[in-house]
Amino acid sequence: MTEEKKKLRGFASIVSKQIEPLNELEKFKEKFKDTEVKVLLNAKDGKWAALLIIDKGKIYVEGIKNNPKENLKKKNAGWDGLLQTTTPLFLEILGSDELSMGKVIRKILTGKVKIRGIKHVLVLLQLFELGE
Repeated sequence: MTEEKKKLRGFASIVSKQIEPLNELEKFKEKFKDTEVKVLLNAKDGKWAALLIIDKGKIYVEGIKNNPKENLKKKNAGWDGLLQTTTPLFLEILGSDELSMGKVIRKILTGKVKIRGIKHVLVLLQLFELGE
């Protein structure tokens, strides 16, 4: 896994820095000890997407090139859930203390955020709760 960390670039690197400290939290390890899920976070205006992998109490990020678009398809990347938007909107979502479900739903309805496999993407909300 250390080799993978060196290869992370762009958006995947940002996500990794935000998410991987959860590996140190006992609450995280206990809550996700039986969970195996992959969520693709794609900043569609960037060159790299972040594949967030939760594997039985461990969490890490892999970078996936955005081009060609086939790289991001479910059968190629192996994701269970997808969250896709622009980089500024991702940073707003990831960095906001006042982000509500209503604001996210409004962005989905206006087409600013694309979600596939919503039950898997909802794992992100649990991660944010732990990070507080």
